[in-house]
Amino acid sequence: MLLNRKISIWYFVNSIKWQVLLVCIFAVFIGYLDMHPIFSKISLPLGIPAMVGTAVSLLLAFRTAQSYERWWEARTVWGAIVNDSRSLVRQVVQFVPAGDSAVVNDFAQRQIVWTYALGESLRRVGFSSKVQRYLDTYEIEAVNIPNALLDRHSMAIKDLASSGLISDFKQVQLNDTLARLCDSMGKCERIKNTVFPKSYSLLVHALIYGFAIILPFGLDDSQLTVEILLTILIPVMFIAIEKTAIIMQDPFENTPVDTPVTSLAQSIEINIRQTLGEKDVPLKAANNLYYEM
Repeated sequence: MLLNRKISIWYFVNSIKWQVLLVCIFAVFIGYLDMHPIFSKISLPLGIPAMVGTAVSLLLAFRTAQSYERWWEARTVWGAIVNDSRSLVRQVVQFVPAGDSAVVNDFAQRQIVWTYALGESLRRVGFSSKVQRYLDTYEIEAVNIPNALLDRHSMAIKDLASSGLISDFKQVQLNDTLARLCDSMGKCERIKNTVFPKSYSLLVHALIYGFAIILPFGLDDSQLTVEILLTILIPVMFIAIEKTAIIMQDPFENTPVDTPVTSLAQSIEINIRQTLGEKDVPLKAANNLYYEM
């Protein structure tokens, strides 16, 4: 299904609903436990929960910064893919003699398919009909399909140089552009395959629930309702911040907040077709598509 750019707040709420429910049950239990005669005499200085809360805040700040850095790097890499895709086709149009339009069209079509194939392989979803049809037509089979398509680009450039259609200097320029595309593909694969340490999440969760345990013992026992509300609201706020970081840290997971590779691939296709001088090319990606699920 193709979704629009507008993302409902309920998508985020739904992703943390069970954790919120757990915190609510936990807070009510701890709140009433604090009223028990055995535990009512226990009173902690408010500075202790404040110290734990500060530690959680610092860890969450680091986690959020690192997650945003991964998300922004993914978007920057795809910005480079957009630019280099335009440059590659523009160079081929300029370098290849006008009588060899079939060669230019082959390059353009292969680059369009490459952008869709790269995004779909990063999301680990099945190839779209456009990509699969191209792979079947040219009998391309490989473990890494985007890399195989770049290999076809490389062989085509070699053939152009061997046949004398382009000079050595032009071959070097095309290979440089191809190398940048390969570099961008490698960066995307590194982001996709590098898992954020699970031990970090376990530490944050342990501190959040530890904070929820000791907080009621640092508050005034005469205000049970306020005590329970604070024990719910503050941990939920921490959990919401952490969930935001978790969502951002994996920008190729086929969710509404990931890098919009489908929309970017469509923009690249439009730009390439306009470079070829095709008519009736849409001015923007259809329906403002953000991601495919």
